[in-house]
Amino acid sequence: MSRHDDVIRLRHMRDHAAEAIAMTRRKKRTDLDKDRMLELALVRLMEIVGEAAGRVTPETRAQLPNLPWSDIVAMRNRLIHGYDSVDPDILWTTIKDDLPYLLKAIDRLLSEME
Repeated sequence: MSRHDDVIRLRHMRDHAAEAIAMTRRKKRTDLDKDRMLELALVRLMEIVGEAAGRVTPETRAQLPNLPWSDIVAMRNRLIHGYDSVDPDILWTTIKDDLPYLLKAIDRLLSEME
């Protein structure tokens, strides 16, 4: 994979993470229990973040050593393969607490790469 491919993957991560954050703005955790479309959309966005993360080269990952790359990919795998037992609390907490940091870190790296 080339540096160009990594830029594309990082943009996918950033864009889908930003969309998940935007979808939860002005929402409460209980909204996730009441809105099946919201839950499905957030799961899909997180799957894409994890899939894109799994395709970023080790060289580029090394530029963001504080990101939990293996955890990001593992969450994608859990959402895909454990589709029947997704924990909505973990999904919500990840989006609300972890994605803003991920977004900032990726934005910094992309500004250096582009």
